[in-house]
Amino acid sequence: MCKPRALSATLPLLLLLLNSLFLTLVSAQTNKRSDWNTLTGNPPLVIAHGGFSGIFPDSSGAAYSLALQTSLPDVALWCDVQLTKDAAGICLPNVNLLNSTYVSIAIPNKTTSYSVNGVSTRGYFSVDYTLEDLSNVFLSQGVFSRSALLDANGYLILTVDDVVKSVAPQKPNLWLNIQHDAFYTQHKLSMRSYVLSVSRRVPVSYISSPEVGFLRSITTRFDPKITKLVFRFLNQDDTDPSTNQTYGSLLKNLTFIKTFASGILVPKEYIWPVDASLYLQQHTTLVSDAHKAGLEVYASDFSNDVVNSYNYSYDPLAEYLQFIDNGDFSVDGVLTDFPITPSEAIGCFAHLGANATRKDKTLIISKYGASGDYPACTDLAYKNAILDGADVLDCPVQISKDGIPFCLSSIDLFESTNVAQSSFSGYAMTIPEIKSSSGIFTFNLTWADIKGLTPSIINPYTKYTLFRNPKYKKAGTFVTLSDFLSLTKNHTSLSGVLIIVENAAYLAENQGFSVTDKVIDALRKAGYDKPGSQKVYIQSTNSSVLLKFKEKTNYELVYKIDETVSDAANAAVEDIKTFAGSVVINKDSVFPQNSGFITGATNTVPKLQASNLSVFVETFSNEFVSQAWDFFSDSTVEINSYIQGAGIDGVITDFPKTASRYSRNKCLNLGKNTPPYMEAVETGGLYSIISPQSLPPALAPIPPLTKSEVVEPPLPSVVAESAPASSPAAGTKSPPGNAQPKVTVCFFLSSMAVFVASLLLL
Repeated sequence: MCKPRALSATLPLLLLLLNSLFLTLVSAQTNKRSDWNTLTGNPPLVIAHGGFSGIFPDSSGAAYSLALQTSLPDVALWCDVQLTKDAAGICLPNVNLLNSTYVSIAIPNKTTSYSVNGVSTRGYFSVDYTLEDLSNVFLSQGVFSRSALLDANGYLILTVDDVVKSVAPQKPNLWLNIQHDAFYTQHKLSMRSYVLSVSRRVPVSYISSPEVGFLRSITTRFDPKITKLVFRFLNQDDTDPSTNQTYGSLLKNLTFIKTFASGILVPKEYIWPVDASLYLQQHTTLVSDAHKAGLEVYASDFSNDVVNSYNYSYDPLAEYLQFIDNGDFSVDGVLTDFPITPSEAIGCFAHLGANATRKDKTLIISKYGASGDYPACTDLAYKNAILDGADVLDCPVQISKDGIPFCLSSIDLFESTNVAQSSFSGYAMTIPEIKSSSGIFTFNLTWADIKGLTPSIINPYTKYTLFRNPKYKKAGTFVTLSDFLSLTKNHTSLSGVLIIVENAAYLAENQGFSVTDKVIDALRKAGYDKPGSQKVYIQSTNSSVLLKFKEKTNYELVYKIDETVSDAANAAVEDIKTFAGSVVINKDSVFPQNSGFITGATNTVPKLQASNLSVFVETFSNEFVSQAWDFFSDSTVEINSYIQGAGIDGVITDFPKTASRYSRNKCLNLGKNTPPYMEAVETGGLYSIISPQSLPPALAPIPPLTKSEVVEPPLPSVVAESAPASSPAAGTKSPPGNAQPKVTVCFFLSSMAVFVASLLLL
């Protein structure tokens, strides 16, 4: 029997224990949520702008479906609502249908002009057509830099109801954006009535608008626990038509915004401004100010295939992490054309920390150091490649006139120095054994001359007007092979060095240099001939070079196949095994492309690996134009697909930081639990759905590697060195060496073209 006195004595103790338990639970919940500096403590929201509009036409069924397939489970599907003449709500990115549909083909010669927010605009407008009128109008890819090959699949305009019922019936997380309420009011259409009506039929999670008046008119009709209202800011100098205030002035009154909205949606530059040179400035206080006012902050204008800021090194994942995992704040969501990238940022890469355990052991091999951010093969490029997490540092060995071996991306100084603007510009010559075009070659200048040149960052995608890190385009100094080896020897984070030897036969026969002997001597002097933690890789496209190293050393030999191959003949593989343990191939030898789409997978990697040859693949760059459309303009998706999909043994990259971060992400080695945004892409998946009438012409079959392409005669003997050890005086008319001088008008013009091109790059 319970005694009341005993109970009264123990009650305070019980209450104390319960209170302690409650505080423990609250503390645990708080600690769990504290990883995210969002307003609620929840992970940021991924908002798919018109679905996956970076690949498929905006607001198409395919775009919405791909967004659901590749993103976080709670991805929000964004619909820009437009109203038809009969008040149907359709999803299209703009009030003018011209840039997002083929309406001018379905309904020719029917353009009209209307005033939209005070701006006279000519085109096709939904207010002039019923839903039935638009039933045969196909959607188009509105961003002209993206591929239009998928447009011919005939994607039709969807209503808001269609998006929920047909595309996302199981897990609708719908975001309706009402951009032009005032415009529709002028045409006697009520966006307010439509929104209230559709919300009774389908679940609507978010409603945004850049018009204060519209949101204030509906704020009492929605429960913020079910539907959040979000005020959208446009450019700060633009004016809200419902208040005649600029968005810049409205930004100063967040407490007013809070009276009718749960959050704000702002262009990302409101948070991280970018200067005129495309470098980040200090972040603003907008996110913290809005959070203090109780407003969530969503950032817009994210896209993987535009130049954002050079601080991100063309890596879109780095940009998302800057907004959600910077240590100071996190936005509450991001609006993007490529929802897979913020999904992987949130699900796999956020909060990794500087000492995150490496989960993937694929070798990360630098391409001329971190040459995506600094001039190739300079001290800066090498030191930063080490900091960025490269496993193996590479040095393409060149020889100066006075016999000094040093690291440079090419034997031709035109490609990575300012030699065209130097006193040695008259040294241009053609050497058919090396290259078909003219160059100024390393063996015609002394090391002192070469070291005095200014490095020039390599810009492989200038035809797309994509340039690398302009602030550092001339930074750093060149290093000798011995300096390179001293640098690498002192860094225990490196697992090896890759020494690249080319043009050995020409240098032996025509310049009196044995590159192989000079490399072996430098490695010996640096202590690399003795067993140690770092491995030495010797790479060449010439089997004769590797055979020479095999005679004299025990280094790991790497054979580079310098053409695209679909397979390798058994005889070729057997011959490679006699002189190499690893092979370098290009990306197209793994996943061939046609018009930027992957057409399938070759047998090259399986064939080589079946013979115990490691396969390294090059070159992985961050620039979106370097990647197939299948990789969604995301360098991390590309790396993941080659490693998880093709099983390669090493990535050769000019941006080692991207590959190093990938190797540490939380979504690796999860087996069946791997999230969709960290699965390898389906090879040929996009190409297979291109409409037959839009397919590009078939390419010729890629041939396999044959034995005849591998077998070479032995290296020639070295001729006696007789040339003087100093460079000719500046302005000398007759270039040194066994080269062809500039004697024809045609060649003079080609040299002038190179000179002008070099000036343009500066």
